[in-house]
Amino acid sequence: MNQTVIDRTLTGFFGETRPTRWVTRERPKIDRIACPWLIRRFVDPQAEFLYVPTADVFAVAEREKAVAYDIPGAPFSHVGELCSFDAFLRVFDLEDAPGLSILAPIIRGADTDRHDVAPEAAGLHALALGMTSLFDDDQALLAQGLIAYDALHAWATKARGERHSWNPQPEGKRP
Repeated sequence: MNQTVIDRTLTGFFGETRPTRWVTRERPKIDRIACPWLIRRFVDPQAEFLYVPTADVFAVAEREKAVAYDIPGAPFSHVGELCSFDAFLRVFDLEDAPGLSILAPIIRGADTDRHDVAPEAAGLHALALGMTSLFDDDQALLAQGLIAYDALHAWATKARGERHSWNPQPEGKRP
């Protein structure tokens, strides 16, 4: 992780203003939770995130001095088969940070409904849709989503090779 690149990039977007502010479409799911997780964990721990109606994203970005993301025309959005998470990794030079190269295809596959990209993509997709159905408040959803992505990152960096194979004997078959 190159802190100089991160600092230079943040200064380019925000000047000396911290914490940074980011805005995207309301009712976040995969990418719109993964990107805030990435920013908070690797770029700006105090970053603020705003979720607004799609039609208001750019007006709110201008008014609040925020950077729009995950919407066409924003500095961080989908490009070809890549998702906004990929754009953040590239712009902030985080592709080599521990675990992120493992998470990127999972997030991309879940966010673009291409579950063949990574075996875990379908599980992340299901988890994200389930979480969205549990929380009406986008900030509450973000708070819970950060925990889910912390767990996914911990798996990618600490437990990826671990297997779970406990298989108890059926009743009547015990030794």
